[in-house]
Amino acid sequence: MKRICLFLALAAAIGSAQSAPDAAANTRKALDLLLSGRYAELVPMFTPDSQKAYPEPALAKLGDQFKSFGSMTKVDDPQVQKNGALTIVIFPVHFEKQNLNVRYLVNAQGLITGMFLLPGETTWARPSYAKPDTFTERPVTVGSDEWKLPGTLTVPKGSGPFPGVVLVHGTGPFDRDETAGGTKMFRDLAEGLASRGIAVLRYEKRTQQYRAKLAGMHAMTVEEEVIEDAIRAAALLREQKEVDPKRVYVLGHALGGYVAPRIAEDDGKLAGLILLAPNARPLEDVIVDQAQYIGVPAKDLEGVRAAAARVKLLEAADADAPQQLGMPASYWLDLKGYDPVAVAKKAAVPILVLQGERDFQSTMKDYTLWKTGLAAAKGSAFRSYPALNHFFVAGEGKSSEAEYRKPGHVAPEIVDEIAKWLGK
Repeated sequence: MKRICLFLALAAAIGSAQSAPDAAANTRKALDLLLSGRYAELVPMFTPDSQKAYPEPALAKLGDQFKSFGSMTKVDDPQVQKNGALTIVIFPVHFEKQNLNVRYLVNAQGLITGMFLLPGETTWARPSYAKPDTFTERPVTVGSDEWKLPGTLTVPKGSGPFPGVVLVHGTGPFDRDETAGGTKMFRDLAEGLASRGIAVLRYEKRTQQYRAKLAGMHAMTVEEEVIEDAIRAAALLREQKEVDPKRVYVLGHALGGYVAPRIAEDDGKLAGLILLAPNARPLEDVIVDQAQYIGVPAKDLEGVRAAAARVKLLEAADADAPQQLGMPASYWLDLKGYDPVAVAKKAAVPILVLQGERDFQSTMKDYTLWKTGLAAAKGSAFRSYPALNHFFVAGEGKSSEAEYRKPGHVAPEIVDEIAKWLGK
């Protein structure tokens, strides 16, 4: 559900929820200790398992990140809710350069079983290529069971039927806009493509909408995280009167692109795939590369490498093994031996692969594997962009997480390339 360089999470066993007022007071104390650098006092407020995951040195790294956000200006009143056995408390924290939502999961004993530091709301200004007078939007619901998800359908004005695209998120508990720092990649794409005559469906990711419920799920896989909802979204898009059901595509970003061949295989009706920054290598290898790129200290880097090695050794009998790299053994076993390029070949649908050359999360290593593996595939096309990062925002020099905090838009050439590939 989260890559180590984007989302900092502590997952642990869950007990009965304590009262909401106590949870709010306890977590506000924890937040104050974190912000003031009093890490020795903060550690005992976590469950024993979480204390192992976040000792004082790890918390100190968070403190160093906060310094790059500028001075803290205020902490808003918390949002508090019960979710089964948990109490969830969310504090919006405002800094000069960045807003954060600090989300806590609290058990009956008042101990913190999970902490998530997520980008807060940013002011989104419409990109120049989005023409609001050329499309309309309406709310939709993806699915009808306990995992139903709110979404938005962006539809061109005029006579259809139009080609349709389902947007599938990358790693992390993303909202329907795939908000990350100062960017809203999926909103940019939805409005940009709708302005070019393409209907677009985007929705809240299951790990965003049902975060606490999934935290208590023992055997989650990428099927529950991504694939099931993407297939439901494609089915919903085919039912819309403005959409040509024979021209429905999936656009997957990062993890969404990595598993898009499985989505196509399971769905069986997609007209094609659009892959933006898809990794082709196993996730555990990508995570090791990310940790090295962002300068994780040598001792911690060795821990990441050791965890990745344990992932590779997992067998079916290890279904109850401890979590590795923030995910249950079931997740890694589900992906064991998965070759997205090979599955894409079997899917036999046209594929467009786009890559930012400054991307340090899904890199040019992965792009080369896709391009080489699918070079002979009918209808496939590939393009990389020297100035673009993981969210397809233009920049200069070495990309970093700090870059994501700056307001930015998907580059217009990405919208143009996708629209042309779809015949618009």
